[in-house]
Amino acid sequence: MAIRRRDTRSMSDVRTGQEQPREVVVREPPDQGMTDRRRGFLATGLALLAICVALFLVWQTASSLLIIFAGVLFAAFLDAAARALALIIPLNRVWRLTFVLLLFSTMVGLGLAWGGGKLPQQTRILLEVMDVQFDILQQRLLTYGVDLLGPESGRDFAQWLLSDQGRFFSHAQLVLGRASSFLTGVLVIAFLGILFAFDPTSHRESLVMLTKPSYRARTRSVMNEMGNVLRLWFVGQLIRIILMTLCVWVALYLIGLPGPFVLGLQAGLSNFVPYLGPILAAIPIALVAMPLGASLLIWAVVIYTIIQSIEGYVIGPLIQRQAVEIPPAWTLVAIVLLGAMLGVMGIALAMPLVAVGRVAIIRFYVEDYLGDNSGRMSNKGPSQMGAP
Repeated sequence: MAIRRRDTRSMSDVRTGQEQPREVVVREPPDQGMTDRRRGFLATGLALLAICVALFLVWQTASSLLIIFAGVLFAAFLDAAARALALIIPLNRVWRLTFVLLLFSTMVGLGLAWGGGKLPQQTRILLEVMDVQFDILQQRLLTYGVDLLGPESGRDFAQWLLSDQGRFFSHAQLVLGRASSFLTGVLVIAFLGILFAFDPTSHRESLVMLTKPSYRARTRSVMNEMGNVLRLWFVGQLIRIILMTLCVWVALYLIGLPGPFVLGLQAGLSNFVPYLGPILAAIPIALVAMPLGASLLIWAVVIYTIIQSIEGYVIGPLIQRQAVEIPPAWTLVAIVLLGAMLGVMGIALAMPLVAVGRVAIIRFYVEDYLGDNSGRMSNKGPSQMGAP
């Protein structure tokens, strides 16, 4: 913008022969405040658009991202085992990881060979017992006018499937499809975990280089902390699952319940899902114990409740306190939301996702963006962290 104004020199200067008064053109800068506001609105709009696109991409690829995260979790387990062997075997990290993989593969092979003959038989017995109990429960509810399973609630699944060959083949195709998808996911998780575990630095640096050079050291430290949290969480969960499986297996075997190993295994694996898993694991135990009498039912439920209470209120907090401490309500909220959005994988991986998400929020948002260091986490410092 240009504004014309008259020169303000006195008339005496004019009479002495100096220059005549003239108009001076003064150029003023544009409205800088308006430009800054427009730029701010544009940056905010682009940031919101980028966030929406990122959320849409995450939603569309959620199952694949969960498989990748499960691979990172498996890599954290392998790294934890290799670190533990460093105190026993004086070898470099690659040889220790190789030994861990060989040992893990041997244990899985022996477990499959041992359980290949026993697990199907015990599972078949348990399914038959639960099938009978569902029929008894249905008959009792019908006396009160409650049709739990619908008018066509035949519990003989084999007869129901064979009565319609088209339905049988459609169900067989569905089962085979899901089984192949499951095996493919397991193989991808295993190979990703092995690749991440053998070369964690290059995979971490490929993500760190996407940030500003001045912020890369901070990003590297936070990612190392996330790896440490995942490592501690997975090891803690593995210890809890093994302890719970052994205790329930031995207890149910001593009181004479059929299929004690399968019931103990499902009770141990249920601890992978906090709060909801142990409650659901009690249902098969109660159904199997019901036809054996009220006294055995009471004993089975009471023993399971005692074991689960000791594990949940004493052993579990002592183990997981070293990894991450999350309020129980937020844990349950995360399980419900991720289960509704992502299905079974979301439920199974809710706790580790919340653990690493908590680290990211506290480090990047609370401490770096808000500048609040009062809520600094009490876990291990960045100097003790290692890449998963």
